[in-house]
Amino acid sequence: MKRTLLATAALSALLASGPAWADMAAAERWVDDEFQPSTLSKDEQMREMEWFVQAAEPFQGMEINVVSETLTTHEYEAQTLARAFQEITGIRVNHDLIQEGDVIEKLQTQMQSGQNIYDAYVNDSDLIGTHFRYKQVRNLTDWMANEGSDVTNPMLDLDDFIGKAFTTAPDGSLYQLPDQQFANLYWFRYDWFTDPEIKAQFREKYGYELGVPVNWSAYEDIADFFSNDVGEIDGKRVFGHMDYGKKDPSLGWRFTDAWLSMAGNGDLGLPNGRPVDEWGIRMEGCSPVGSSVARGGDTNGPAAVFALQKYIDWLKAYAPPEGAGMTFSEAGPVPAQGAIAQQIFWYTTFTADMVKDGLPVVNEDGSPKWRMAPSPHGPYWKEGMKLGYQDVGSWTIMNSTPEDRAKAAWLYAQFVVSKTVSLKKSHVGLTIIRDSDIRDESFTERAPKLGGLVEFYRSPARVQWSPTGGNVPDYPRLAQLWWQNVADAVTGDKTAQEAMDSLAEQQDQILARLERAGVQGECGPKLNDEEDFTYWVEKAAADGNLAPQPKLANEKEQPVTVDYDELVKSWADANAN
Repeated sequence: MKRTLLATAALSALLASGPAWADMAAAERWVDDEFQPSTLSKDEQMREMEWFVQAAEPFQGMEINVVSETLTTHEYEAQTLARAFQEITGIRVNHDLIQEGDVIEKLQTQMQSGQNIYDAYVNDSDLIGTHFRYKQVRNLTDWMANEGSDVTNPMLDLDDFIGKAFTTAPDGSLYQLPDQQFANLYWFRYDWFTDPEIKAQFREKYGYELGVPVNWSAYEDIADFFSNDVGEIDGKRVFGHMDYGKKDPSLGWRFTDAWLSMAGNGDLGLPNGRPVDEWGIRMEGCSPVGSSVARGGDTNGPAAVFALQKYIDWLKAYAPPEGAGMTFSEAGPVPAQGAIAQQIFWYTTFTADMVKDGLPVVNEDGSPKWRMAPSPHGPYWKEGMKLGYQDVGSWTIMNSTPEDRAKAAWLYAQFVVSKTVSLKKSHVGLTIIRDSDIRDESFTERAPKLGGLVEFYRSPARVQWSPTGGNVPDYPRLAQLWWQNVADAVTGDKTAQEAMDSLAEQQDQILARLERAGVQGECGPKLNDEEDFTYWVEKAAADGNLAPQPKLANEKEQPVTVDYDELVKSWADANAN
């Protein structure tokens, strides 16, 4: 069938402005055939594509290399968007997909050697404190205003990115551009929680309604109830909790990502506690000054020890026995198999895999039998603290990357997050980065099939979920300490207190080495002198802060639950006001 592109008045106007015919023809083809839906009109999409064509002219024929971890979103970029970008701009992109740990290893190698391994990285914003202090990545705020101004999209709309605060360093500058993000939320079997018989049985035993647990006390009751009172549903053994415990780097993520923040470790403050964050690291000004309670930190304080002990207790008492021998990737698919009643900490990146037809947790009409909701908090948590974690994979460009290659890579990074592309990409990977995308009508229509994902990201509650923040001065070195120490507690080689004492001491040792080396400048670590615990508790009270908090006489709060449908309604009401 013959197609007459010249019949499109908008396209004719674009062609008159200068870009090559083949480029704009490719742009229109991709806009029509792939980049729908979009929050932009077609004319707006074509204007944005026209800018990319013009900005890319000096780099046509160049071949660049970028890398990200292997996620559905990045697979779409590597397999589809990289090809679209090449056809539209003439820049060839080799978008490698490797494991997250390998991304960090390549990044560290480039930092240490100065050799340009990749022209851009999608790496977690957890490294914001690292990048800000080592000064080995481009300060995007400065670069966009100066050397990179000619390749910075005027339609980028940075304020539309829901993760912008997470990629902004303590100096107020943007160092990374969000590409995908997902939260860790509470997950539960909505069908079981609304079953009249199960609800009556729970109410009779506990004296309150079965619902979304607001605190850890209620979560614990529900875990015990499904594991030991219900025990079996439709002839299948069921469990009230799911977790993993194998000695593996992923065990550390369980804790650095949010386990301690849910319990109430650290101070008030969003996106991270100040002066003490959820890792227990105290920062004064822009300098980390200690991790242990002896130096004013909270890594081995009562809240952290309580969190670790509860993790161990629940894993052993309420999770499937095989969970203790699983890693993150092995445990992830288990709730979809239909035997788990709830999970306190579940990554929304699994949403797409949890709504596939034929799964035991999906109804015949394609609607989920489960829902996601805010995670419950521990007894040390106070209103104004972060409540969970968001993984924000973000574009990062090293200073060691040559200017022309950096500019070409920056064009690709902006292309895959552009408003022309981002809504379709969000539907593919369900890792939403733009507020305009999550509020689009297409997600309103899809919301009933996504188990609460849309409602959460539209809610005012989403700001309480954040990545690791600027208090952590060297994420790769510090993060590797966590899984080794947590594993010692899981195996019983150390008590929870001993394990956290060891972790805090080791973190202080790394902070001390960084201080001696002086490699991070004025915002590098400057360790506090050691004082007794009481000194820091009294100082926190005097300064109007929380951390470190003294041990509570009673760590078992009055359990509280909330009806899921009422919770979602409250979010909708808040958005309407």
